[in-house]
Amino acid sequence: MAKIIDGYLKLQIPAGQANPAPPVGPALGQRGLNIMEFCKSFNEKTKKEKPGMIIPCVVTVFSDKTFQIKTKKSPASFFLKEIANLTKSSRNPGKEIICEIPKSKIAEIAEKKMDDLNAHSIEQASKIIEGTARSMGFKVVESGDIKVDENLKKQLLIKPTPTEKLEEKEVEEEKEEKEKLKKINYFIKYNNY
Repeated sequence: MAKIIDGYLKLQIPAGQANPAPPVGPALGQRGLNIMEFCKSFNEKTKKEKPGMIIPCVVTVFSDKTFQIKTKKSPASFFLKEIANLTKSSRNPGKEIICEIPKSKIAEIAEKKMDDLNAHSIEQASKIIEGTARSMGFKVVESGDIKVDENLKKQLLIKPTPTEKLEEKEVEEEKEEKEKLKKINYFIKYNNY
């Protein structure tokens, strides 16, 4: 007799690093699954992958509280950043071009991700990956080598100063000045100056 499917869970976990801590523990605990058994089987399945590589997986939960894990390939953004040797993508995609990537590299990524993409050919899969690349601030070129804008790369490593905090400081300083003026006017008014 076939098992009855109770539901599905979609998780993204670093390869070989599944542990009972959030987000894995609470997501599995709500379904009544054995968390340690999941962690052991996931880590066993992903031990050949690069440690720390994000692995999306779909957990099929059965009514008898057993499960089946189906792992997928890492997100396209991970492969794009890995090829360009970047830790982050552009802060302003479309305005700032952080990297130029040739279509040959896009095709390589599309071949790796072909099983997970909703495409029938490598050309269609390449178009999907190109869209991801553009949304990350990459420029797709016909041929050539990968070119990374080193100035932008350095700026990405520097934490941006939030403008909201600066505006809040200015507003607080203005309030303090108004309070001082009120106190001075009050003092002058009631002390007959």
